Amino acid sequence: MRVCRSNGLWIRLFCAGLVLAAGCASPATKPSEQNAQVEVESESSQQESAEPITDQKDSKPKKHLWYEAAKEDLRKWPKRLIDDSKESFLRPDNATALLLAGGASIIMHNTHADTNIERHFDKHPSLHGFEDESLNVLGHPATHFGASALWYFLSTQNEDDLNRQRAWTLRTALTLTWVATTGLKLARNNETPNGKDYAWPSGHTSSSFTVASVLDEFYGPKVGIPAYVAASAVAYRMMDTGDHWASDVVFGATLGWVVGHTVAGRHKELEIAGFNVVPYVGNTEESKVGVGLLKQF
Repeated sequence: MRVCRSNGLWIRLFCAGLVLAAGCASPATKPSEQNAQVEVESESSQQESAEPITDQKDSKPKKHLWYEAAKEDLRKWPKRLIDDSKESFLRPDNATALLLAGGASIIMHNTHADTNIERHFDKHPSLHGFEDESLNVLGHPATHFGASALWYFLSTQNEDDLNRQRAWTLRTALTLTWVATTGLKLARNNETPNGKDYAWPSGHTSSSFTVASVLDEFYGPKVGIPAYVAASAVAYRMMDTGDHWASDVVFGATLGWVVGHTVAGRHKELEIAGFNVVPYVGNTEESKVGVGLLKQF
């Protein structure tokens, strides 16, 4: 029994010695493989750490795209406002439309048409609660300025120059409409049917029709017609709730239509059947100059 135990002990010691010898010999026999493995791991870790750094460098400038674009557009904005205002209010056909709308407002007020229309809405109101407040918010100039600012910001961040220019054009048209509406309100300073000040013209109506006119110029009837329906609903709401006389709405709609179409028409790209019209210069032996049609698919 003791012999078996001693032999078992010696066998265990012998096996342990073999294991230790193999463990000590393995790093000595294959140092090159370990070094190569360490180098491969270090190179892969460097590559993994370098990739997010390049991504961060590429993404940093994009955060300030809107700021740089806005700074550039604001620098040119005063001249653009002056040129667009001259075209909107001094062009003969626009001046005629505004004069006719102003004359219609005077006639409606002096012939008691405003009073009769107001009495009809007072006896038969149709907008209450949610409908009334929804149209009030939808037609508010602050809503339009906020939407145009969001449009400008998103298109700038996406590097979409076409929509950036369209958003800035809408903002320019809204600014001209707001300045003209505010100036006329201060000059006229008459009361609304519900006793508020600065009735003529309707700011909600003029701003809403400005938006509809700009969208109609840029996108055609498919967008323009629904936009005009929404603007007309806002105008109806202003009379239904007693916030404005009918003459306020008539002139406000005309003012928004004139400014919106004029400003957007001056700055939109010329198109024929969906194709952009671009200048063409021939690059052959004989110099040729003309126009080309361009469409992106």
